[in-house]
Amino acid sequence: MMKIEKPGIVLFTQRYPECVRFYHELIGLPLLFTKPTLTCLQLGQAYLMVESGGIAKDTQKHRGENPVVIRFNVANVSTEAAVLRARGVPVEVMQFDWGIIGLFTDPDGNRCELKNSEAAFGHVCA
Repeated sequence: MMKIEKPGIVLFTQRYPECVRFYHELIGLPLLFTKPTLTCLQLGQAYLMVESGGIAKDTQKHRGENPVVIRFNVANVSTEAAVLRARGVPVEVMQFDWGIIGLFTDPDGNRCELKNSEAAFGHVCA
């Protein structure tokens, strides 16, 4: 088995400054380091590296354009959705038999979700 020291996600963006502001200031991810076209943010025990070089879309990208969802597990989706809405981020809260999510997009149209952390997700990952 490979020993992974720190997992991470690299997100290529067209609207780099807007995406850095979004993830750092609006979502609240702590800054690890920044360079002219690359910013690295703490994402729980992992990192999110926001880098220039992607393609933006004014609406949510479909799965063929971006097959990844950036998910933030939180204690209370409704509470965190209200925080994001107060910061100007539209969030659509939806309930399913497997849990609650709050759907929103970043400035490039990448899909993000809040997810209630107490809901089991083993059936999805098994």
